[in-house]
Amino acid sequence: MESIDLLKLLAAVLALAIAIIGHEIMHGWVAYIYGDTTAKNAGRLTVNPVSHVDLVGTIIVPAATYFLPMLLGADSGFLFGWAKPVPINMATVIRNAGYNGAMQVDLAGVVYNFTLAAFVSIAIINMSQPNTADSLIYIFTYLLLFQMLIINVVLGVFNLLPIPQFDGAHFLIHLSLKHKINSVAEFFYKNEKYGIIIVLIILMTPLKNYILLLPVQTILNLLIS
Repeated sequence: MESIDLLKLLAAVLALAIAIIGHEIMHGWVAYIYGDTTAKNAGRLTVNPVSHVDLVGTIIVPAATYFLPMLLGADSGFLFGWAKPVPINMATVIRNAGYNGAMQVDLAGVVYNFTLAAFVSIAIINMSQPNTADSLIYIFTYLLLFQMLIINVVLGVFNLLPIPQFDGAHFLIHLSLKHKINSVAEFFYKNEKYGIIIVLIILMTPLKNYILLLPVQTILNLLIS
């Protein structure tokens, strides 16, 4: 592996860690604001990556999305994954802040991802593209910011999809409960076990071009245009 390829891989791994760990911490932090100390008591409001590793989301899925396209003949894959969800006692949040507080907890991770992507895009716009005359530190910094931009937008978009166990579904559950449309919540609760299957189907089929990549590309164009 050439040095530039190694830098790209290291930048992507670090960017993914920053994106998914920060995403989960934000869920726990907003819940903590509303009186739920579950995540804090479990030691999950920490930047230590070991505390957030999920076998499927942090290891298997990122490895598959990065290396499988390369094995199939593509120039490179992309890194996508998720961390172990932080434990939250949503009943405490709802008791203290109602369903509006619950929905804020649901969207906290997505807001983190899109906010980080926005700040990173500003930095990228004001940097020149690296060349062979630049130092490895500058090249790595640019690659890291570029990967952070892409990965955070991808995670933000994906988590907004109404897939069982994902933030978009959680938001719809609490929105429906707020307006006493219990059938919507019951639908997502009943189909939680199919969430990971839906994720893998999207990632491994052309569906990802329309459900994921199209909105991601649109947001990226808006951020760096």
